[in-house]
Parts: sequence; C-alpha cells; structure tokens
Amino acid sequence: MNIPTGPPKQDDAFAADLLRGHTDTIVLGVLRAGERYGFEIYKAIRDATGGGHEIKEATLYATYRRLERDGLVESYWGDETQGGRRKYYRITDAGRAVFSGNVTAWVATRRIIDSLLDVKEPRNG
Repeated sequence: MNIPTGPPKQDDAFAADLLRGHTDTIVLGVLRAGERYGFEIYKAIRDATGGGHEIKEATLYATYRRLERDGLVESYWGDETQGGRRKYYRITDAGRAVFSGNVTAWVATRRIIDSLLDVKEPRNG
C-alpha cells in the first residue's frame, strides 16, 4: 500500500498547460538579460525553475523562428571558436515592448484568478 508522506505534488500537466501559452514571453524574458544561443536559453529556463519546467527543444526552436519572423528577436551566427557554430538570439526594442505588455496582462490576469479563487496576497510590514 502506498501512503502519501507529504503534501500532494503540483499537477504538472495543469502547470504545463498554464505555461504553454507564455513560451514567447518566457523566452523574451530570458533574452532581456542579454543575447544567448538556443541551448543556453533552454538551460536558463530549466535552471530558473529548479528543473520544474522544461520546454521541449522543438517548441523552443519554433518559438525562436516565430519571434524572429515577428521582429521581436534578431539572430546571428557566432564564430566556431568554442566548438560548433551557434545561432545567437537577442531581443529587439519591439520584443521588449511586447514582453512588458505581456507581463502587465499576466499580472492583471493573476489578480483576477486570485480573486476568484479567494487567494490572499501576503502583506508587507
């Protein structure tokens, strides 16, 4: 018999569904810190969540192409001094504006959901 010994684990599928629609914003957020190559972006996302959230490589590369097509990121090929040739991505001013707008929308949405679920925000002081 398997008896739970701690709090229930977060429903990973539910969390993944919530995050799926925000992949563009997540990538733009990573790129605000500076230009990075594709796998570096993947590692930054994984590390920021302590390994709790990973975005599939195919999803990320489709995201990079879409962001570039929409003018939200630019890319260039790095040199081969550190092994294979890597494609680097950097956020554009348009990408920064979209990121900022998406974060504002997310904060507003979170407030609404918190209100509907009767979640109280911690008070400072």
